[in-house]
Amino acid sequence: MPISHFFCPPTKAVAAKRERRKEARPGELLDAALDLFVEKGFAATRSEEVAARAGVSKGTLFLYFQSKEELFKAVVRENISGRFTEWNAEFEAFEGTSAEMLTYCLNVWWERVGATKASGITKLMMSEAKNFPDLAAFYQQEVIQPGQTLIRRILQRGIDRGEFRPMDLDYAVYSVVAPMIYLVLSRHSMNVCMQDGHTIEPQKYIDAQVATLLHGFSLPPAASAPPKAVE
Repeated sequence: MPISHFFCPPTKAVAAKRERRKEARPGELLDAALDLFVEKGFAATRSEEVAARAGVSKGTLFLYFQSKEELFKAVVRENISGRFTEWNAEFEAFEGTSAEMLTYCLNVWWERVGATKASGITKLMMSEAKNFPDLAAFYQQEVIQPGQTLIRRILQRGIDRGEFRPMDLDYAVYSVVAPMIYLVLSRHSMNVCMQDGHTIEPQKYIDAQVATLLHGFSLPPAASAPPKAVE
C-alpha cells in the first residue's frame, strides 16, 4: 500500500459515512436508553451503560443530552408525547361515529405504543415516579394531560352528537385509560395477574373493553310508544 495513502484526506464516501454516523448517534442513543430504562428502570440505568450500548463514549452522550434526566425526557418525547400532534390531527379529520373513533383510538394506541418497548415507560413511571418528582411532573405534562385531553374530546364529541349519554368526563376518562394500563402492566409483568397457563390476547382484550365501554357510554334506544288501547 503506498505510504501516501496514510496522508490522503478521507474520500467523499468515507466522509459521508462518518457524517451519517454522527447524525444517527442521537437516534441510536435514544434506542439504547429506551432499552435500558425498560429493562432496568430509571434509577438503575447508568449513563455509561447507555453510551456503551449505543457504541459511543460517555462524553459523546453528554454532547447530545446534558444529563440522564434530559435523556429520559427525550426518550419520552421520541416515543410517546411527540405523537400527540399526529393523533390530534387524526381526531380533527375523523369522519366516522364517536364509537368508531374510540375503537380506533384504543387500537392505534396499542399498535403504536402499547405493543412496543415504549409501553415499558408506563410501568417505569408508576414504580419510580415518587422518587423522581421532577420526572413525574414532566410525564404528567407531556403524556398524561395530552392523553386525557384527547380522550375527553372523543367522549365530548359523542355527547355533542347524541351518540353518548351525558357523563362526568373527569371520571369517564379513567374508564378508558385504566383497561389499557392493565394491559401494559400485564405485558411487562409476565401476566402475573393471570391464571396459570393463560395470557391476554391483546386484540380480544381490547375488543372486550370497547364493547363494555360503548355499552356503558351509549344512549339507550328510545323507548317505543305504548300501544294504543283498542276502542
